[in-house]
Amino acid sequence: MKTVRTYSPAIEAQMQRYYQSLSEKDRRRYAAIEAVKIGHGGISYIHRVLGCVRQSIRLGIAELSDTEAMSEDRQRAAGGGRKSAFETIEGLDAAFLRVIERHTAGSPMDDSIKWTHLTRQQIADRLADEEAISISVTVVDQLLDNHQFRRRQALKRKATGSNPARNEQFEKIHELVERYQSTGEPVISMDTKKKS
Repeated sequence: MKTVRTYSPAIEAQMQRYYQSLSEKDRRRYAAIEAVKIGHGGISYIHRVLGCVRQSIRLGIAELSDTEAMSEDRQRAAGGGRKSAFETIEGLDAAFLRVIERHTAGSPMDDSIKWTHLTRQQIADRLADEEAISISVTVVDQLLDNHQFRRRQALKRKATGSNPARNEQFEKIHELVERYQSTGEPVISMDTKKKS
């Protein structure tokens, strides 16, 4: 099974910033070039990183080999096209952070590494249920990237079974954190399972 070549999180962030600075036409062509460079799995990977539609990437790939399309200077009229969710939904970032607040973890060794155990669809569903905000999983991808959440890598391990009371410890910790913070007491989180 072929593995998809990917970029580092820092490069992905640069790609996203550059992509956002481009016109619609240039966005799909840039996405197409990146997808072609990656090869196998490139369209799906670039779709996830840049948040663009797979069909737009395919159109961009077709345009790259079309001399006539590449020589066109036409741009979409100013103000044309659908505005992004970030422009039309007020408070989207804050709502997103509220929804995943109790479902966030991070590395005790690196403050910049954080993740959520919720799936993209679960986040979208919670935003709809708790915040009355309806967005696609593509927008959830952009929110995760904008707030520098990483996707956890699944490790191949033998399943050790599940304990029905496993979640109680986390609920108790959350309850204690809220109690101490409400009285102005500091809260320190430690993870003692550091690997050497």
